[in-house]
Amino acid sequence: MSRFSSLASRLQRGLTLIELLVALVIGLVVTLAVTSIVSVGEGQKRSTTSTNDMNQTGAYAAYVLDRVIRNAGSSFTQTLQPVDRGVFGCKLNAAAVLPAAAFPTPFKTKFLTGSTTDLRVAPVLIGKNLSDTGSDVLVVMSGDAVAGGVPRGLTDPGSATTLSMDNTVGIAVGDLVLVSQNGTADCLIEQVSATATKVLTLGGKYYTAGKTTSLESLASSNSTFVTPLGNPANNNIQFHLYGVGDNRTLVNYDLLQGSGNVAQAIADGVAEMHAIYGLDTTGDGKLDAWADPGALGYDIKTVMAKPATMKQIIAVRVALVMRSTSKERDLVSPTKLTLFSGYEDAAKTSLAQTVTLSAADDQYYRYRVVEFTIPLRNMLLLP
Repeated sequence: MSRFSSLASRLQRGLTLIELLVALVIGLVVTLAVTSIVSVGEGQKRSTTSTNDMNQTGAYAAYVLDRVIRNAGSSFTQTLQPVDRGVFGCKLNAAAVLPAAAFPTPFKTKFLTGSTTDLRVAPVLIGKNLSDTGSDVLVVMSGDAVAGGVPRGLTDPGSATTLSMDNTVGIAVGDLVLVSQNGTADCLIEQVSATATKVLTLGGKYYTAGKTTSLESLASSNSTFVTPLGNPANNNIQFHLYGVGDNRTLVNYDLLQGSGNVAQAIADGVAEMHAIYGLDTTGDGKLDAWADPGALGYDIKTVMAKPATMKQIIAVRVALVMRSTSKERDLVSPTKLTLFSGYEDAAKTSLAQTVTLSAADDQYYRYRVVEFTIPLRNMLLLP
């Protein structure tokens, strides 16, 4: 065999077993390092995406609540001036729609202890811990301020289906009006089926002859007032409940049931919602105190029955506790979250609230507390 043939044979013998094992070890180490980097990166990506989603959802939920609460009381706050027309604190009646047989979850069990007949007119009400999941319930009522939302007195006796007044300008067929009288516990939401120069004819889905108080008796009195609310077909009447339902979902329920007798989802990832009242106790149009809706005199049933207290409420501060959808491998959240830190009532008592997180499950998720103050512009416009 030639020298060149011997050299070629040696070059073709390949790797030894030791060399192969060393190569495998190096390959495994590189694979493990790359896998670890990919795994950590993917985990951080999930956490970042989940946190961003949580922040965006919180911003959207805050926007929705700000929009509806800021407009609370539109079309009927004017009924307080210059004299009270009996709207604030009156019991709502609207055909078979209100009082409802029952509210849907999460307002079914704890909200007003299931008694739907107790609900009264107010721009904003807070039911502390009254949702079925333990969060607060926000009640927001407003209209379209059609024709300036100016209440109109009756001029001539009407009937069980007609109301007589100086003029019906600005009120159209299909509109809803609120019929009230100072000193009368009930107020009736009625729907207009026809209009004449000085007479409204009532009928349709929202027509009611009244239950405890009849429309005929209200229509016969010159001390009765008619307040235009708007048109449900235009979706400009907001009589809604807001709360946190199952699966950490912020929901709202239309008290006039424009979407059926079910609560509608607004945003997911909302673990809890809580709120406090901002008050003007001196009547100068400036916020000078805060109040816990669970404190004596500010629970929902007391506020509903006291128009004087409703007049003091000029703002609401809301706290949304947002939870991420991605569960982490390690504990990433503290045992407690603090809401309304630094806020005090008129007696300088702290209104801070705490949300306890369970180490068994809750603390493996990330949380954000979104707090914001919403002025009630219609209440601030009152003299």
